Amino acid sequence: MQEVIGLFPTPFMRLPGTLAPDLVRGLVAHFSATADQGNKSSPNLSHTAMLKPGDSPLLVTAAQFITPKLSEFGEVLFGERLGWSLKEMWVNVLDTGGRQAMHNHANSFISGVVYLTPTHPDARTVFMKSPGGTDFAFKNDHAGTYKGPYSADKWVSPQPEPGDMVLFPSYLMHAVPPNPGERRITMSFNAIPTRLDSWGYTIGFSG
Repeated sequence: MQEVIGLFPTPFMRLPGTLAPDLVRGLVAHFSATADQGNKSSPNLSHTAMLKPGDSPLLVTAAQFITPKLSEFGEVLFGERLGWSLKEMWVNVLDTGGRQAMHNHANSFISGVVYLTPTHPDARTVFMKSPGGTDFAFKNDHAGTYKGPYSADKWVSPQPEPGDMVLFPSYLMHAVPPNPGERRITMSFNAIPTRLDSWGYTIGFSG
């Protein structure tokens, strides 16, 4: 019997209700007012400075819920339960008409987003295949084709609710389409493991 096997899939972890409503409201009230750094690609998107958990009691509490999940997702990535630390955190304020251009996150291994306000269905986070290098590429893309997991160029993440969190490998390209709804606030972060060991050749990370 024939079968199709998906080789080497990219993991994506969805964690509904990671942060409690009271904590979410506290993060929105405190950090939405400090998102004063403009985005180069969209005038209706702003960010806070890069933060660490120790910069606010709210972030310390948030980190207590986020960090154990990093260990779980890291085990999926590396096959071992490792120690993880939040390298940086920041809050994004996306007003009506704002968008986030396609990008990924350097110098980290796990990235994540916590949704702090309701998200318009058309402004859900979109994940893309890497655009690749400089080689020529051929596609079969016309009205008669259908998109599946092996032919699609992008994937729209499920509709989030405030307090939901997603985790993904930091190399994964992602973006947010133009937001037709009300203000959309999220908290993003990057994380690193304490060390990686390849048969005795160990690399340690500190933050």
